[in-house]
Amino acid sequence: MLVNRADQPKAPARIAVLAFVLIAAPMLLAGCMSEKDVDLSTYVEQTDPPDVIYNQGLANLNAGRLDEAAKKFAAVDRQHPYSEYARKAIVMGAFTNYRLGNYDDAIGMAKRYLTLYSSSEDAPYAQYIIGLSYYRQIKDVTQDQTLARQTMQTMQDLVNRWPDSEYVEDAKAKIRFAKDQLAGKEMQVGRYYLERREYLAAIKRFRTVVENYSDTRQVEEALARLTEAYYAMGLTDEAQTAAAVLGHNYPDSPWYKDSYKLLQSNGLEPRENAGSWISKAGKLITGA
Repeated sequence: MLVNRADQPKAPARIAVLAFVLIAAPMLLAGCMSEKDVDLSTYVEQTDPPDVIYNQGLANLNAGRLDEAAKKFAAVDRQHPYSEYARKAIVMGAFTNYRLGNYDDAIGMAKRYLTLYSSSEDAPYAQYIIGLSYYRQIKDVTQDQTLARQTMQTMQDLVNRWPDSEYVEDAKAKIRFAKDQLAGKEMQVGRYYLERREYLAAIKRFRTVVENYSDTRQVEEALARLTEAYYAMGLTDEAQTAAAVLGHNYPDSPWYKDSYKLLQSNGLEPRENAGSWISKAGKLITGA
């Protein structure tokens, strides 16, 4: 936009007038008010002892007034930072926000707690809240699985750092669920490529499931899809190996029956090649 230079000298005059108003207004206002009319306390946040505010937060939490509880815990941290009650209030505030479904706030507070008090007795609980907050937001496998990955990483950190924590068993359950979601995503993409006869791209996805998510329920189908993809490419040795590993680990699986039938249609049968990557990966399969 072009600047009209003729307008520029007017700016200082406007600023001077504004400055006069800003200076004069408080003086005029003060002249209209008596000293007893001025209540400075209205400009200052009322500060209660930290234990009083913290206990008010607990009372609100127990009564189900979660919004009020969250405000009280935040007030303790804000008004009495780095106090013992502030330490307690941060982790309780994280829990309250988690209950409210304010997952970003819960994660932020729990992470802050871990930054300040990583060696405290409530540190594993703060880590657990972070993991739960990610877990509650996991989407179905047709959508992005970043939150599943974050859940798995956070809960695995909990298991590794605090193996004796009371939260470990549930953390492991959440890890299994998150891994199954990630494997399910790989399967969804792999099936898409398989339907389009883009076999190499499909095999890459199914291989990821077998090698990286061998303890999930997705492995059965992954091995069957590998049999199908390799067979379609004419790589019968790999197709037979995939079917053999599938049959060894899941002999009663309907996926194995389908794979066996597919091979038999061309006079083949499952046969494991010990040198194949599928055979090596098959030794790691533990079942979901």
